[in-house]
Amino acid sequence: MPPDEALRQAPLLAQLSDQQLERLRAKAQIVQVQAGQWLFTQNDPAEFFYFVHSGQIRLFRLSAEGEEKIIELIGAGQTFAEALMFMGTGRYPVCAAALVPTELVAIDATDFTAMLRESPETCFALLGSLSQRLHALIAEIDNLALHSASVRFARWLIAELPIDTDELTLAWPKSTLASRLTIKPETWSRITRRLSEQQVIAVHGQVIRVLDRKALQQLGDSGDPALIPARQARKTG
Repeated sequence: MPPDEALRQAPLLAQLSDQQLERLRAKAQIVQVQAGQWLFTQNDPAEFFYFVHSGQIRLFRLSAEGEEKIIELIGAGQTFAEALMFMGTGRYPVCAAALVPTELVAIDATDFTAMLRESPETCFALLGSLSQRLHALIAEIDNLALHSASVRFARWLIAELPIDTDELTLAWPKSTLASRLTIKPETWSRITRRLSEQQVIAVHGQVIRVLDRKALQQLGDSGDPALIPARQARKTG
């Protein structure tokens, strides 16, 4: 079982008292999943929510045609599926699979719900965590509905870029990030190639270096046709 310090990385668990954390540990289970292995599928009974101790999990839905749409990417120190405690459906609305070998802590949802009734602080922490995710999802819906693939890429890169550097090392496979942005892998490649030709970015394997932050910001803010890949620029012209 991860140490208390690791569990308290998650906002949902940070407010637990030592006694509550010990109670959680007593009923929690360690789950090991290998790269590519599924943790659960859509409509499976939802008995647990999860804390990622190490590794990476992707949450996704499958269309009737079997196409995958990534809903969220979960890394170490994060929790997921906790909202199901309040949905009343008792079923997972998404699939979950590991991108790399991953260790999880499975937390009994029924017991944790009982703990929430006993602890207003924990309940408020959960509400705060869920509110942050809600705002992020609203922003994503706005981004997907109103902006081109190039603008979505630019906005994502600006948001992910560390404040003190112009380099971003991708923590996830490019195909996974493309799916998260609802961009086909070939479109991702076309966008990065075009922006590289325009000397806005430089790509070296899993590292993206921003050469012209102002131009990237301009694309993210307004969708300047001069910075949109040629095929899309013709459509807007």
